[in-house]
Amino acid sequence: MSEAKVTTSIKTTEAVRDRLKVLADERHMTLTALLAELAERELTEAEREQRAQDAAREVGIEYTPMVKAAGASAWEKVRAHRAAGHSGGRAA
Repeated sequence: MSEAKVTTSIKTTEAVRDRLKVLADERHMTLTALLAELAERELTEAEREQRAQDAAREVGIEYTPMVKAAGASAWEKVRAHRAAGHSGGRAA
């Protein structure tokens, strides 16, 4: 069963709009489909928290505030590393 489509407007810059259009074109999809894909791929805070708890349980770690803080710090470092343009070990 498909969901009903609604019309909405999103205010953004021309640069963001143009980039989204390029991304959609490269994937041979509509802008609506691209936005749906991006929204489905990104986890909410509650989903991230649940996955962290599940992962800790799977490896036998008690999910304490200290473990949560350490994980948050590690992910912040990963994001900073990515933002700095590091390739993650891929050949340039």
